[in-house]
Amino acid sequence: MNGGRHISQEDLALYAMQALDGEELNALRAHLPTCALCREQLQEIAGDLTVLGLSVEQHPVPEAARQRFMESIAADSPARTTTPIVIAPEPARKRASGISWVPWAIAAALAIAVAGLGVKMRTLNEALQRQGSAMARATEENVHSQRVLRLLMAPSAQHVTLTTKKPSVEPTGHAIYLAERGELIFQGSNLKSLPEGKIYELWLIPADGRAPIPAGLFRPGKSGDASVVMPPLPAGVPAKAFGITIENAAGASTPTMPIVLSGAPDSQGE
Repeated sequence: MNGGRHISQEDLALYAMQALDGEELNALRAHLPTCALCREQLQEIAGDLTVLGLSVEQHPVPEAARQRFMESIAADSPARTTTPIVIAPEPARKRASGISWVPWAIAAALAIAVAGLGVKMRTLNEALQRQGSAMARATEENVHSQRVLRLLMAPSAQHVTLTTKKPSVEPTGHAIYLAERGELIFQGSNLKSLPEGKIYELWLIPADGRAPIPAGLFRPGKSGDASVVMPPLPAGVPAKAFGITIENAAGASTPTMPIVLSGAPDSQGE
């Protein structure tokens, strides 16, 4: 009992939350063994805190948020100061229906829970966006692969081998062209390397007499190999021949003579 004086409910609540230290903590620990009423009130407060803790989803509380919470409790109680705890006269033996800080604590706990849910939703949305981008890329790659496969398998596709006019020269090129869909694959072999600022350009020479159509730029690797796969070509242009010229690095809109490799398709295709 300690001379008919008891610990305030605010200090008991802070003790239950392990928020007391120094002289206040020592004074409370010295008083509790001598006062059954304060021990009973401490048990009730601890029970309320346990129920509160189980009523919301648990999240780690940042240190700054915890400090603001403790300062708000202190501000809520006019009797709370930085001086050692004041032992108040013994109140009537009546259990309050709830301590004043519990509704505030519930609101704070719910706010923390809502903040945690917001973080989870943002993380989920970012993951869904990454997954959607990956699916879009996979779909685009799949469409491109299907176009290449259809061209390679098309019975009416024209297979063209390009060579120099002089049969003793080794560089060659092979083209597969499907006029009805404007689809082309070119593979060159043993091509000579080019000086800086120069590039090879592939040309489609239409059978109807129109001007040659640019069909892709390429530079061979160290082995002399190069390829052009599915360049943007108009559909429905029959090919009279294909040719390769050497152009400036940006390419040209009309061929620059001479044509270093050329070839004509079979009239029926392969």
